[in-house]
Amino acid sequence: MSTIKRAEAGVATRYRISHHTQYNYQLPVSLSQQLLHLQPRTLPWQHIHSAQIHCTPEPQQRTSAPDAFGNPALWLDIRQPHQELLLSAELDISVLPRAMPNFLLSPPWQDVVERCRFRGVALSHPEQLDALAYRQESPYVRIKHDFARFALPCFGADDTLLTGVYALTLKMYNEFEFDSEATDVGTPLLTVLEQRRGVCQDFAHLMIACLRSLGLPARYVSGYLLTEPPEGQPRLIGADASHAWVSVWCPHFGWVDFDPTNGVLPDQQHITLAWGRDFSDVSPLRGVIIGGGEHTLDVSVTVMPVSPSRPGQSQSQ
Repeated sequence: MSTIKRAEAGVATRYRISHHTQYNYQLPVSLSQQLLHLQPRTLPWQHIHSAQIHCTPEPQQRTSAPDAFGNPALWLDIRQPHQELLLSAELDISVLPRAMPNFLLSPPWQDVVERCRFRGVALSHPEQLDALAYRQESPYVRIKHDFARFALPCFGADDTLLTGVYALTLKMYNEFEFDSEATDVGTPLLTVLEQRRGVCQDFAHLMIACLRSLGLPARYVSGYLLTEPPEGQPRLIGADASHAWVSVWCPHFGWVDFDPTNGVLPDQQHITLAWGRDFSDVSPLRGVIIGGGEHTLDVSVTVMPVSPSRPGQSQSQ
């Protein structure tokens, strides 16, 4: 597994990211309607210099609007026959260091569970209503006693919320092995828990299931990760991949990110695309087609760091 390095404090790290997707169909497709989550969110620690999305064939209609979770989304309507669909996202992004919360100053985890029990009365904080949407089951995440039992040793009776969540992050990092051949998108989380193997999407879903099974709001975050190639080897074009991690709602702190795949709190190496209840809400590309028959899919991602710059310092495009 690649290691993650912290950038110099206070310095913005700039990235140029290419995400290419190619579908080849056995038969002509007469109609294709696609929903894309390939444009990153603008965040206090993340500035978007440019985000260009190209499609071949050219769609007859392009509609940009935030989705139900506030993510930038693009709808494409392609009405001309085609047997090949090419989608390309070219991104230019700067990421600042994030302020790391003091875990010991977060509230007790059991108090947060109690606070997030919906009783049909007015909520004390508007963020709490948003958080409750991430406390329930979703298409890829079930609430089960098995997940709660796995997570509970990380949450002592007197532990704060963020202390417990970080302990769970490290538990998953130490006990699970990254294995791209062990699972697919349909593998049940109970199987992932039993086998202790999977990919970042599995680990994010499993950690979310553990937290929700304890009564804590947690959401799925999709994005990219800057990884270091093995020593002595060059960074390869197209060899990177999308990444996924977890965000937990904490009163007074807001949403705090954790990466169970790498056992860290996301910082400048994590580029945020979108968030939702699970992968089904933020899939980079999904849609419906008429025709096509069998198809092949090829995805290529490149995350290329550019020389760092101080906040507010411009660089030539």
